[in-house]
Amino acid sequence: MIPKPVITATEAAAKVQAGDTVLVGGFLACGSPNTIIQALKVAQTNNLTLVCNDSGTHDLKTGTITGVAHLVAGKQFKKIIASHIGLNQETQRQMNDGETQVDLVPQGTLAEQIRAGGAGLGGFLTPTGVGTEVEQGKQVISVDGRPFLLEMALKGNVALIKAKVADKAGNLIYSATARNFNPLMATAADLVIAEAEEIVEIGALDPDAIHTPSIFVDFLVKAEPEK
Repeated sequence: MIPKPVITATEAAAKVQAGDTVLVGGFLACGSPNTIIQALKVAQTNNLTLVCNDSGTHDLKTGTITGVAHLVAGKQFKKIIASHIGLNQETQRQMNDGETQVDLVPQGTLAEQIRAGGAGLGGFLTPTGVGTEVEQGKQVISVDGRPFLLEMALKGNVALIKAKVADKAGNLIYSATARNFNPLMATAADLVIAEAEEIVEIGALDPDAIHTPSIFVDFLVKAEPEK
């Protein structure tokens, strides 16, 4: 296997361009690439579209911020596509004040949109959201007399994902529930940058234990310890 380039978080952030759609792994910051997120915060790249399960956590009273909430606080997103913003008061404020467009998507639908993007599909049919606000503006298709919504696939310009262990070829292993959206997002972007807590030699990982094969990964970043 050919080794993948190991770059700094700053170099990784520089690969995200203004206007990009960025897929960010994690579930309320569990499994989020926090080292790259901090570098992207410093870079102040803006006009981005975020695709993430949520927008991290931000308590305006205590100032506590986690995950992609650091980027929300810097107003680096023009649009957020997520399932849950209930623990980020700044996202809520920006949405209510019309500063950022927020598209709320049922979690299963969001996961399948990303999976469909990675699988090369145009979209899929789901009954989730039929008869609710989720249906607005979408095509309803009847199958055996039952209504389904046509949901379109989602892809990104860049995916920023987080692994527990990577080998130098880019094979990845995730840690327990930190796996969440990361494997799906690794398949659904033009450029995939994986942050890993540990980077080992090629051949050190059990092939049966690998969650994301190296073919999906373009660059590796060594995670810095959480502060």
